Amino acid sequence: MAEKLFRLQEAKTDVRTEVVAGVTTFLTMAYIIFVNPTILGDAGMPKESVFVATCLAAALGTAIMGLYANYPIAMAPGMGLNAYFAYAVVLGMGIAWPVALGAVFISGCLFILVSIFGLREMIVNGIPRSLRTAITVGLGLFLALIALKSAGIVTANPATMVGVGDLHKAPPLLAIVGFLLIVTLDRLKIRGAILIGIVVVTILSFFFGGNKFAGIVSAPPSLAPTLMKLDVQGALGVGIINVVLVFFLVELFDATGTLMGVANRAGLLVSGKMQRLNKALLGDSVAIVAGSAMGTSSTTAYVESAAGVQAGGRTGLTALVVALLFLACLFIAPLAGVVPPYATAPALLYVACLMLHDLVDVDWSETTESVPAAITALLIPFTYSIAHGIAFGFITYAALKLLTGRAREVKPIVWIIAAVFTFKYSWIGA
Repeated sequence: MAEKLFRLQEAKTDVRTEVVAGVTTFLTMAYIIFVNPTILGDAGMPKESVFVATCLAAALGTAIMGLYANYPIAMAPGMGLNAYFAYAVVLGMGIAWPVALGAVFISGCLFILVSIFGLREMIVNGIPRSLRTAITVGLGLFLALIALKSAGIVTANPATMVGVGDLHKAPPLLAIVGFLLIVTLDRLKIRGAILIGIVVVTILSFFFGGNKFAGIVSAPPSLAPTLMKLDVQGALGVGIINVVLVFFLVELFDATGTLMGVANRAGLLVSGKMQRLNKALLGDSVAIVAGSAMGTSSTTAYVESAAGVQAGGRTGLTALVVALLFLACLFIAPLAGVVPPYATAPALLYVACLMLHDLVDVDWSETTESVPAAITALLIPFTYSIAHGIAFGFITYAALKLLTGRAREVKPIVWIIAAVFTFKYSWIGA
């Protein structure tokens, strides 16, 4: 059945490898089931219901990605998108959270329409090769920043924005041990090296990190307080259009960048294109709509999927494993929460290091290609946003081609995207 559904032999993988990859991806992104309720709770949403909605939205979106698109890419409510939802829209603009959910719902419906008509696929396939490469590298740098922050090696500094953390504490030391262990095991070609590293650091955390076992099973809370509480009519009111546009643009390029970057890392691009891209984009769109109906902010593809890809995941079976684990979390949240962030940080950092290899594919002798690529790769981590990095990359690419008399090399879709983002930044703001 697995062979028929996922074509494992064609992808040169097997059930064991896909399961290990799925567990690895899940462990690197399981934090979302605890972080998302906290962020949306700040917006006045009931945390217990958001917890259930987060698990269900992640399971549904990831299952669609696995069964329908057959990609090893996991989905869940997006970090950054949930912060924008809570702090900018609800708290900043004073918009009620049901109305904000309605805006997410509308953006998801727009996604379904542009996916059905192939517009999203046209946008993705219109991304220049240099920018596609840069997106993968930018994702790697983004992963590295997330990993170093989670490990406590990099911390906020009011004078310099970032600084080094307290390396005398257990979390950064255990993360360093885990990183060296993962690289060593992977170099020795020991299967499941990333997963082994995560498990070892988690075990060590009980002895040296003050981690405590909180049990295994707990009953899931009720979803009723957020289920179908979205206010679509209110979201269609005057003044909310800007919010819908921001959700739409950020979701579009955040998910697109992640899909392209992870697929490229997995070797799933054929002539620079994803063969089942429209299926992946349609699944992404449906997950956004369903998630908003259940009571959570926008669902998107997760860059942490790259950890599972590095562990060998190549088909939708990896995603299906992740989906089942998210469903299990409805009942085993205490067990899932026992893995500390600094245990998964080494895995993300190692994957980040490997993703930087794609820099060699950039033509550094042609500055109208290399400079936009560099801008894209740098601004993804420095703005803490995949969408912003891609946006500045498109704008720089179009501007340099125009100013150097190479406008004919630019596809029409690139001009359109660059113009849309220029309008967004100049009229609406970041």
